[in-house]
Amino acid sequence: MRGELMLRGAALARSMKLGRVRISYVPVRHVTAGCGAGDAPKGGKGLVVGLYEEEAGKGPRLTPAGETVNDRVQGKLSEMICETKLTGRLGRGKVFNNVDTDFRSICVVGLGLEGIAFNELEMLDEGMENVRVAAGIGARSLQSIGCNEVHVDNMDYPEQAAEGSALAIWRFEENLAKKHRTTIPKLVLFGSPDMESWTRGLFKAESQNLARRLADAPANCMTPTMVAQAAVDSLCPCGISVEVRTMEWIEQQHLNSFLMIAKGSCEPPVFLEVAYCGTAPEDKPILLVGQGITFNSGGINLRPSKGMDEFRGDLTGAACILAAMRAAAALSLPINITAVIPLCENMPSGMSCKPGDVVTLLNAKSMAVRNISRTGVVVIADPMLYGQMTYKPRLVVDVGSMCKGVKKAVGGGATGIWSNSHYIWKQFQRAGSLTGDRLWRFPLWRYYKDRVAEHKSFDLLNDGDGYASSCLAAAVLHELVPCSDWAHLDTYGTGLLSTYGLVPYLTAGRMTGRPTRTIVQFLYQMACPADTPK
Repeated sequence: MRGELMLRGAALARSMKLGRVRISYVPVRHVTAGCGAGDAPKGGKGLVVGLYEEEAGKGPRLTPAGETVNDRVQGKLSEMICETKLTGRLGRGKVFNNVDTDFRSICVVGLGLEGIAFNELEMLDEGMENVRVAAGIGARSLQSIGCNEVHVDNMDYPEQAAEGSALAIWRFEENLAKKHRTTIPKLVLFGSPDMESWTRGLFKAESQNLARRLADAPANCMTPTMVAQAAVDSLCPCGISVEVRTMEWIEQQHLNSFLMIAKGSCEPPVFLEVAYCGTAPEDKPILLVGQGITFNSGGINLRPSKGMDEFRGDLTGAACILAAMRAAAALSLPINITAVIPLCENMPSGMSCKPGDVVTLLNAKSMAVRNISRTGVVVIADPMLYGQMTYKPRLVVDVGSMCKGVKKAVGGGATGIWSNSHYIWKQFQRAGSLTGDRLWRFPLWRYYKDRVAEHKSFDLLNDGDGYASSCLAAAVLHELVPCSDWAHLDTYGTGLLSTYGLVPYLTAGRMTGRPTRTIVQFLYQMACPADTPK
């Protein structure tokens, strides 16, 4: 596979001269000292080091950890960097083999300019994101040549180096034969004693990888019951309580909007109540609500068969929330968090919801379900009301892949957010700028409320009238939050299959698990506002 993708000989040299080779898309070329040309040693330890870009007449410069290795090999590393004309440009580099006795392979990856930080126009801490990119590309390159242990240069940001490398080497290969599976190397911090930051980064990356696994599994391997079992297996060992509610309980609680969609499938629905207590039990929790449609065929409004398999990922909201709660427990955040997660399938059958059906919600409002393929707001409507009535939260955050409008607007560049609180939006914006997984705020104007709530025969309409489908979905959910601070995250463009504008440390054509780390960072900021960087 590697041989099919690599540019060879004159073609590679030509592309490098033109500045078109990007290591994020083309595997790193291997330069070997002391063995046959082109040989890449299998197994053993590898090392990723960063290289700052040349500027102001000065050549490219290795990081302090890289300089340590260079001194140990008597300058061989810097000589090979000079010979191969590496410039330190972000994401471009090479693997050098048999240069050092401790490491069989050393991957030198460009970090971009040294000292860059927050970019206000991009709303991104570019220094942190560059480290994720470089660490991820380097770790994946060493993984591709069979290294079973990868040491990663801290590059001044050990937490971000851990995130990028752990996200890059992860693969969903549970359905592959064992002989065809990719080896996941052990990651080790190099050149820094800051193990606390490194471990924190690993926790965050592993939580996103959990969300990727849940979302990427085939629908028959991740039914509502199987998601519930995965939640118990993942969260209970961390001290998080998980209550698994069955059909009988759901009917007793009159969660009718949830049942209206769930009844179309033979798979029984499941309702999860998940609680993490990190501070005094009497403190009000943050309520998280996750859309958990394990397969969304569109119901009677059946989707086209081409691309329908992507909608196994319509549980991305539930997956992100379960993963974020696991990270919150691993990080011991001093905050109370409660999650309610309805899990079901949306399938066509004689029991399916029909276009135009009306359901009465827990708040006594009626909702007409006109478009069965837009079931996200219907599935979480009653569960969100139930969570508010039961737990009296200080804040409500719901997450789900609701409508394609947000994808048409911003693609995979940002998760859409709607909120009735400017403070909550600013906290999410700050969290996104630090994690590299950004959010963008969309309007929650009365214009959209009038499109979903001004009807003569019923109180609410699940799809509204007119364009701006994502804004209309947010307007429906806003009607279900009478007095709490609230935020709605639409992951349709970021949480499903990665297609365009691929993040270099994620895998093309797979579920992304976004925006798990941003939710974790947001929870941290809410739990420890004094420690949040300004």
